[in-house]
Amino acid sequence: MDAGFFRRWLALAAAAVDRDAGRLTDLDSAVGDADHGSNLRRGFAAVTAALDEQEPDTPGAVLQLAGRTLVSKVGGASGPLYGTLLRRTGKALGDAPEVGGEELRDALREGVEAVARLGGGAAGDKTMLDALLPAVDALPDTAAARTAALGGAEATVPLQARKGRASYLGERSKGHMDPGAASSALLIGALDEAANGTDGTDGNGTVDGDG
Repeated sequence: MDAGFFRRWLALAAAAVDRDAGRLTDLDSAVGDADHGSNLRRGFAAVTAALDEQEPDTPGAVLQLAGRTLVSKVGGASGPLYGTLLRRTGKALGDAPEVGGEELRDALREGVEAVARLGGGAAGDKTMLDALLPAVDALPDTAAARTAALGGAEATVPLQARKGRASYLGERSKGHMDPGAASSALLIGALDEAANGTDGTDGNGTVDGDG
């Protein structure tokens, strides 16, 4: 997977966020500030523009630029959290011009761990980690990762939030999907689209270094 693959992944993620921005905002309206969808839409649009303008030439550089852009353009908690995820993943990938699936999995795990440290969260806290942690465990099989992320997001519905603004609601946070887990599932779904070529490119469903 070269820089082009990672740019394609983020372009697909931006398209997914744009399509689902209304749903993400509806989810956030039940437990937060009702701005998750609009914030991420603006942030990923800015990521697309930044990547088009600067054209970073390694996977790590692509993700680090995307992370910096999200931090600068997205308000609330989602900018720092998603920015940390992508920046730390990109830093872990280093300067390699191409990376394999296991390298991406290990780097993404570092990114997810950085998110956990930043937010002080863990599995079961009803956060984006509930989608990201099982997804990383399922890589480099991107279809399995997508299924795991979706399942993790669904599993947040009955949980009581223990972190973030939703935690202020106590028992009332139960019965709602966490918006961060929902958007994280979109990010992993976009990775699967890029790997499988469902965006019109060739892919084999596994991020294995041939992309």
